[in-house]
Amino acid sequence: MAFPTPQEVEQASREQLARWVRNLTPDAEDTKREQAQRKIIARISARFDALGGWTPELSKKVGYGA
Repeated sequence: MAFPTPQEVEQASREQLARWVRNLTPDAEDTKREQAQRKIIARISARFDALGGWTPELSKKVGYGA
């Protein structure tokens, strides 16, 4: 799964944020890229939590690897 841009994170729906929360992992092969990706993941998590986080329905809809 490709990493979103900061602008995409700010415009994403709760469902899209949930998919990223569940499926994105930083690239451990490139330290500089990993640091940038970790910042994006932190922002995704913050926005997702601010929008209410997980519900059983959303978790089921997103699944794993979706």
